[in-house]
Amino acid sequence: MRMKYYSFNQYLRDTFGCKIYKISINAGFTCPNRDGTLGSKGCIFCSKGGSGDFAESPALSVTRQIEKGKERVKNKVKNGKYIAYFQAFTNTYAPIDILRSRFFAAVTHPDIVAVSIATRPDCLPDEVISLLSELNKIKPVFVELGLQTIHKKTADYILRGYELDVYDRAVISLKSAGINTVVHIIIGLPGETKKDILETVDYVCKSGIDGIKLQLLHVLKGTDLEKEYSSGKFNVLSLEEYIDIIKSCVEIIPNNIVIHRLTGDGAKKDLIAPLWSANKKNVLNRINKALNYK
Repeated sequence: MRMKYYSFNQYLRDTFGCKIYKISINAGFTCPNRDGTLGSKGCIFCSKGGSGDFAESPALSVTRQIEKGKERVKNKVKNGKYIAYFQAFTNTYAPIDILRSRFFAAVTHPDIVAVSIATRPDCLPDEVISLLSELNKIKPVFVELGLQTIHKKTADYILRGYELDVYDRAVISLKSAGINTVVHIIIGLPGETKKDILETVDYVCKSGIDGIKLQLLHVLKGTDLEKEYSSGKFNVLSLEEYIDIIKSCVEIIPNNIVIHRLTGDGAKKDLIAPLWSANKKNVLNRINKALNYK
């Protein structure tokens, strides 16, 4: 049965005719919020792995990481095809020759059908947009922008490091180059209400994007967010609250926008809260039951 929203899995089946698996890659990049350009700690919620906690070691080549990723899922996959997901840190924040080398290693791999690149809107200069356009002529490219919220007070609190108009310009540049553009939103950021979250979702859906990721806020060990949580400065969402917000988000997301994610999971060894999120299968089942099937 098809769900009432357009899921990324369904989009991939419609596009490629089969199930596609993502292989998370750590290409050894850093971030302007880590190397001292904007800050040294990263965003307040960001793990020590730069959100790439399920990737292989950056000491391995991109090709080797792809092969190891394939090995991990070989029992699930027959004649599998894959997306190379450059996930850890900011994956357009490096000299252009290094970006070209890493990306071309992925896009030319015979088992890779598409490349997904997670980055920041403030790390997309013209030469990078041109490179992405070049890659996109070989195989489909998805660029994932970490926006998290449109609200300045929250953005400052989480140490995001750029203003909303930077995001607006990035989307225009990417879409002008024909790049499939996906935006990350975090649900449950400290101080944000359901109304605030829906305002963010509505804004990004009207900005010209192709896809959206709805990500539950995780409190992870070793982050500044853990210190805030431990001192009682905010509460995390309950599963029931999260499902209610997700349901309202889905209701306002147009059918032509692909929903890449309805939740997410942090590394269990580092998860502080909410502990209910560790059972991702149960969370997704509860969400899908609340959304109903057509």
